[in-house]
Amino acid sequence: MLHRFIEEELESYLDIMPVVLMTGARQTGKTTLMELLCKERGYTFYTFDDDLVLSSATRDPSGWLASIPKPVIIDEVQRVPEIFLPIKRDVDQNRAPGRYLLTGSANPLLLPRLGDSLAGRMGIIPLYPFSQGEIREQKGQFIETIFAEDLLPRSFVPLQIQTLYDIILRGGFPIAQTLANLSDVNRWVRAYLQTMMERDVRDISNIEGLRELPRLFHLLATRTANLLNMADLSRSLGISQPTLKRYIRLLETLYFVYLLPAWYSNLGKRIIKSPKLHVCDTAILSQLLDINKERLANTPSLAGQLLESFVFTELQKLRSWAKTSFELFHFRDGVYEVDFVLEKPDGSITGIEVKSGATIRSDDFKGLKHLKKLAGKKFHRGIVLHLGHQMQQLEPNLWAMPIQSFWE
Repeated sequence: MLHRFIEEELESYLDIMPVVLMTGARQTGKTTLMELLCKERGYTFYTFDDDLVLSSATRDPSGWLASIPKPVIIDEVQRVPEIFLPIKRDVDQNRAPGRYLLTGSANPLLLPRLGDSLAGRMGIIPLYPFSQGEIREQKGQFIETIFAEDLLPRSFVPLQIQTLYDIILRGGFPIAQTLANLSDVNRWVRAYLQTMMERDVRDISNIEGLRELPRLFHLLATRTANLLNMADLSRSLGISQPTLKRYIRLLETLYFVYLLPAWYSNLGKRIIKSPKLHVCDTAILSQLLDINKERLANTPSLAGQLLESFVFTELQKLRSWAKTSFELFHFRDGVYEVDFVLEKPDGSITGIEVKSGATIRSDDFKGLKHLKKLAGKKFHRGIVLHLGHQMQQLEPNLWAMPIQSFWE
């Protein structure tokens, strides 16, 4: 079994918090990790995917919770939101660290009825699909490198373009790594999406137009790595903007899509500038867009979109366990844009621009140069990620780095 780099962070939370919630999309490996902890820490294990357990907990949440031994792991806790208040009452009487380890396939921060009742008592750990470093069992030093005071040029093992296409089309879900070919990956993704739409969407929503949700998801996939334009989506689908916002919120809650906020030196402008949309995993994205290696090779703009969303998913994963804390944004100011802005708590920023070519031109740095001018002393470094194998400095604080620096 591949080691998950989030384990150290999870263990640290279990040592100090009475309740820990590991949350992420279905099939990211939460249950597998929980079963391992059952053996190591002596937890009992219950899952609300078991109909008998679900029925008992739904009928009498307080009585069911009182009847089970602690410490306990409760899997897919979002299916019984009523359980959170009894957990709160219990930990208020016994705040022993690690008393409850919960998993959920819905974001509690977007479902207030789940998260609010345990504010201050619960640590939340995200579990994403495998990073490329986890798949290769190489943790890498990407975050430490880009935030370091000094960098030195170096070479990386060349990454063949067909290998990169395979990485993008296979995505990061654990099951996808075990399948023999990309056709089987596509079959698994189709079944996964169908199950999610038919079960999990109904579990956490009362929306009447479930037929509209797959249409919306397909349309959003065509807009990945682009600004979210609600008016345009509303016109294209014939759905009112309030309903559309509700549907997108639901897709966010189930970790299908992420909205990346805008960075600006004026904090108020971050609130009004449009977020950028990214689909959760490039295998799902490829399936929704019906993409294969040939289409990627023959459609540079499409390859650029998928590569940017791939980099986004890798940054999300690294952020979950990195020792250096940072927030993630995008930047756009008129004709200037930077795909990712990483901001540390002290306000210093590092910009990352993604290019789907191996040759770096001076024009590739224009967005980073504008960001550098705007941010002033808060600008730490600008990086262009590319498909070559050389890491080199082009100008003061401006570097070119290969994509494979994420895991080497």
